Amino acid sequence: MRFAALIAVSAVWGVTFVQVKDAVAVYPLFAFLAVRYAIATGVLGLVAVRRVPTLGRSGLGAGALLGALLGLGIGLQTAGLERTTVSSTGFITGLYVVLTPLFGLVLFRTRVGAEVWLGVVLSVVGLGLLSGVHAGSFGGDALVLASTSAQALQIVLVERYATRYDAIALTFVEMATCFAGFLAIALALGDLSVPRGWTVWGALLVTAVFASALAYLIQIWAQRRMSAARIALVFALETVFAGLFGYVLKDDRLGWLGWGGCALILAAIVLAEPAAADLLRAASARSPGRLRRRTGAARPGAGP
Repeated sequence: MRFAALIAVSAVWGVTFVQVKDAVAVYPLFAFLAVRYAIATGVLGLVAVRRVPTLGRSGLGAGALLGALLGLGIGLQTAGLERTTVSSTGFITGLYVVLTPLFGLVLFRTRVGAEVWLGVVLSVVGLGLLSGVHAGSFGGDALVLASTSAQALQIVLVERYATRYDAIALTFVEMATCFAGFLAIALALGDLSVPRGWTVWGALLVTAVFASALAYLIQIWAQRRMSAARIALVFALETVFAGLFGYVLKDDRLGWLGWGGCALILAAIVLAEPAAADLLRAASARSPGRLRRRTGAARPGAGP
């Protein structure tokens, strides 16, 4: 259940990449992010208001820290994207599959098994094939790497906080912190205005409700039982889904190297996450060919 929910989150992030790209072409980026997290905060606030007092001062600080890291990651990634190539940004962002277990090991001495490290290696190679790893500018790449570090730290810290605090209240504070940060930037830039048109509002509603409020609530819920390293590997599917939806919706072409990269990332997840292998075995058992083979003897004329 947790694994399937995380795959759904990665798929939503992948498809919203296309929506956000279209939306910010006609609406200022930081205004978009401010409105997005305002809606996410409001959605969670409907059920979180009575739960927030249970967090206490330490829980409020934990949620604010998670929100600051999330906002920092998104802001730095955007600034870096303006200075470097899209493919370089995609590859460097995917490196949180490496940084997450490293931060866990250095900060909290959280050890992971050999199968997870092998999955990390396969995933990095897959990300390289998928993005092409075209050279970008040093300054832009450095900003994106800093963004990736913030995202990896967020995943590591969620593992520490997920079992201590109420998931809905913690996610609410995380979203509210992002909203406050992006609102301050949008106001400082003079970019804040009322969104107009379905292109912008459609992207805002999908990203706010599904790619923000529900996505990070699912992350905190899932990390009560799954390690940060495994979560990072599953989240690497965002790059795969972005490529797939870009192919379907924008007529982007991955090529054989790109599809090979997708296959390696999937192999890495199956190797490192037992739930993935179980899910594939269950899907295989329900495949039409397997069902026909199982029921073939019961067809009329097929024998006793």
